[in-house]
Amino acid sequence: MKILLTGGCGFIGSAVVRHLLRHTDHVVINVDKMTYAASEEALEEGLGHNRHMLIRACVTDAATMRQVFATHAPDAVMHLAAESHVDRSIDGPADFVQTNVVGTFTLLDAAREHWSGLPAARRAAFRFHHISTDEVFGSLGPGDSPFTEDTAYDPRSPYAATKAASDHLVRAWFHTYGLPTIVSNTANNYGPWQFPEKLIPLVTINALEGKKLPVYGDGSNCRDWLFVSDHAEALVRVLERGVPGGTYAISGRQPRTNLQVVRAICAELDRLQPDPAGPRERLIRFVTDRPGHDFRYEIDPTCSEAALDWTAPHDFDTGLAKTVAWYVANRAWWHEVRARRYAGERLGSPGHEGAAQGEAVQAGVAQAGMVQGGVAQGGAAPGQAETSDAAQGRAA
Repeated sequence: MKILLTGGCGFIGSAVVRHLLRHTDHVVINVDKMTYAASEEALEEGLGHNRHMLIRACVTDAATMRQVFATHAPDAVMHLAAESHVDRSIDGPADFVQTNVVGTFTLLDAAREHWSGLPAARRAAFRFHHISTDEVFGSLGPGDSPFTEDTAYDPRSPYAATKAASDHLVRAWFHTYGLPTIVSNTANNYGPWQFPEKLIPLVTINALEGKKLPVYGDGSNCRDWLFVSDHAEALVRVLERGVPGGTYAISGRQPRTNLQVVRAICAELDRLQPDPAGPRERLIRFVTDRPGHDFRYEIDPTCSEAALDWTAPHDFDTGLAKTVAWYVANRAWWHEVRARRYAGERLGSPGHEGAAQGEAVQAGVAQAGMVQGGVAQGGAAPGQAETSDAAQGRAA
């Protein structure tokens, strides 16, 4: 199978690329604009692999998307490209509307044109898998039942609202045009290569540097967690086994409060690399809460687990230990990120301006072209960040 995968240099997207190359025979056409949160290094062996091609392009660029479909004739689409950080959506929602809504529309339109011209057998086998988030369902109270595939939408942040809009577009293209689409909604992802604006890498890196560990409010906000390689495996199963028009809610059954997560990171770092100054919990600081901070997300993945014959291999403690060890061993990568792209400053606070900083850092990244087993330079429209929650994961 030849898969057109968007946002494949983002956090989750790169994990999917690695999984596809290591565990399947599928060919990957990776479309990514390479904005602030993208990393070619996260592709690991993918950069030189003969079943992987990276095309630097923007999903909002309709002409380039049509060209990609015409040139590569994919059998399926995995759409992970998205702006994904809630705090950045508070500071700069326009980029989220452009990328998450307009970008999804543009890709759907190009996919429908391609699909309409396929022979009958290939039309029947074609899939468009849209990767989304549990944040579209809104906020749970302490005693509420977890989200399922049937939970009504109630997005509360600009990020969640744009992802909800994109989900609705995908389903509309199924019901109106017959395009065989599938939607999956996921919990918070964590693991190696996550951009350090998100909770787990931010806290891990700050703790390694002896800096303060910011926790929103009183730390009681709760998130459901999923190790990124487990999610990548599940996403490929959705693509291969999912029913057109279906929805799959994916989770590792690992709910934790933010404070529990931060304390677990401190404990793991103290075990791996003790700080002479004392236990790292001393660095925890409670800070003013995020505007409109959803209290709790949690997914009940029972239906998806049965349909996909899948459960998350990692529990939270095992996944977190692997994640913390990776950041300890890969200081060079995050030192470069801190120096050039994101220094760890707070985003999304009241009165904060200009925090969505991907565009300027990555200016000039786009021109068209293709390189087998390597990088293609593609035309890009402004305002696109091809790294998902879906390619990026979210901060809690």
